Amino acid sequence: MSDTPSDAAPAAQAPAQTHPQAHPQAPPRKHGPPVHPAPYTRQWTPPPPPPPPAWVTASRPRTPRTVRPAVLWTALLTGVLTAALLRGGLGINLLLVTVPAAVAAAVAALDHGRRLRPWSAVWAVAGLTLLLIPALRDAWWPSFLAVVAAAFLGSLALHGGRRWPGVLLGGAGLWFAPVPAIGWALRGLRERAGRDRGRVLPMLKTVGVTVVLLVVFGALFAGADAAFADLLADLMPDVTVTDAPLRVLLLVVGTLFALCAAWTAAAPRRWDRIKVKPGRARRRAEWALPLVVLAVLFAAFNAVQLAVLFGGYEKVLAKTGLTYAEYARQGFWQLLVVTLLTVVVIGLALRWAPRGSDRDVLLVRSVLGTICVLTLVVVASALRRMDLYVDAYGLTRLRISVAGVELWLGLLIVLIMAAGVFGARRLPRAVVVSAAASVLAFGLVSPDSLIADQQVSRFGSTGKIDLAYLRNLSADAVPELDELPEPQRSCALEKIVEHLYEDGTEAWYTTSLGEVRARALLDDRPPRTGYRPCDAAGLEGFYDEWRDPVFP
Repeated sequence: MSDTPSDAAPAAQAPAQTHPQAHPQAPPRKHGPPVHPAPYTRQWTPPPPPPPPAWVTASRPRTPRTVRPAVLWTALLTGVLTAALLRGGLGINLLLVTVPAAVAAAVAALDHGRRLRPWSAVWAVAGLTLLLIPALRDAWWPSFLAVVAAAFLGSLALHGGRRWPGVLLGGAGLWFAPVPAIGWALRGLRERAGRDRGRVLPMLKTVGVTVVLLVVFGALFAGADAAFADLLADLMPDVTVTDAPLRVLLLVVGTLFALCAAWTAAAPRRWDRIKVKPGRARRRAEWALPLVVLAVLFAAFNAVQLAVLFGGYEKVLAKTGLTYAEYARQGFWQLLVVTLLTVVVIGLALRWAPRGSDRDVLLVRSVLGTICVLTLVVVASALRRMDLYVDAYGLTRLRISVAGVELWLGLLIVLIMAAGVFGARRLPRAVVVSAAASVLAFGLVSPDSLIADQQVSRFGSTGKIDLAYLRNLSADAVPELDELPEPQRSCALEKIVEHLYEDGTEAWYTTSLGEVRARALLDDRPPRTGYRPCDAAGLEGFYDEWRDPVFP
């Protein structure tokens, strides 16, 4: 039976089924342009940031706890001492400023469960010992070396380290600390302010009352007794309004330094975790051939040096037409560069050395050991040339400095040889110990005193002396220059006296032991002031050419 028209009509008119989530179509607009649906657009998302380098992830420190109030107060004390004591120069004040910063670091380390390891104690004690050099010597250059070395050792004591990445980067790790240390201190201050809000005002009142009592009664006691007034004047720093900005800057720097030390002690970067990939081992012939040729060149040079040493310099000088001084000056600087480059070559050779078997180890030790022994002969030749140059022209700061560097490089070569025999595990720390000991010895021997002593001895034997140079030495040279006859003595001491007494007596915390000894000698035997001593010593026109006369 077929469908009738009456049955088909309702089916045709049935509405079409739609998806239950479909939106109904909007009725057509009677006026205006037709409305089209907006096209589909994908929302843009920025790409993820690149991951940090592997060394950053490996050395990342742990998150420290909230800073303790003792750390904050000790850091503030460090800033106050810095502003009060470091205005007029360096002396024992540098050690006095560093001690509370070390206390802040110790408190932070103990609060985070860190133990004092033996090598950290060694670095800390060595750094504090180096800070005694400014209190002993008036010369700025040994003090500068000592302060830089002490900063390196202090940072190394806070970080720790036994491998080359830990030793080298740990010594400079405090440069990474200011920003996180400031954030750590601010977070701690916010938490403490909300927790101890009721204690802040009473503490401020207590500090204010204490200061008022000290000022009032100190002024009364100073007015009652002149000796007590002089004692207070010596103990208290001279603070004026004009140097207030500098004092504030020193306060900020000192506080920040202590906070950096404390934050590093609480959450040090683990530089030893950085993995240094060893260089690709070379084949024996490829590695050994350049080094063997270099060793032959060293041997030829050293053979010539030994021939000159035993055959006498006269033949060489007669053949070349050079004087002793010219011969020494011609070769010392080149030999110093040779020693430096040899250390670099040895380091690179160890990186690419063959290491597959015992024969490879024997080859590396033989070749590099031979180069090290020949390098020691080069060091001896360089020092001999410097000795000739000093005999001809006298000792100066530059000459004694480069001779000291050459001696330390020779010691470094010896340490490398010892590492080849006993293992290189202790070599990084041994290098740091040797450098710190060299800087300490350099400051303790008083280079300016050695220069003055050599010049005075040379004057007694040859009658030659460089008074224009000796006048620029520090007060450390006064005991040696005091042995000169007149008028050379007064000429050499004239400018040193002007430097010692130009600003009056310095504060006790900025006065070095060298200045104290110099003032004692000069007060007992002051230089002559009745004439121009340098003109009388044979330097006619010295004042017109170099400086205005101080003594008429």
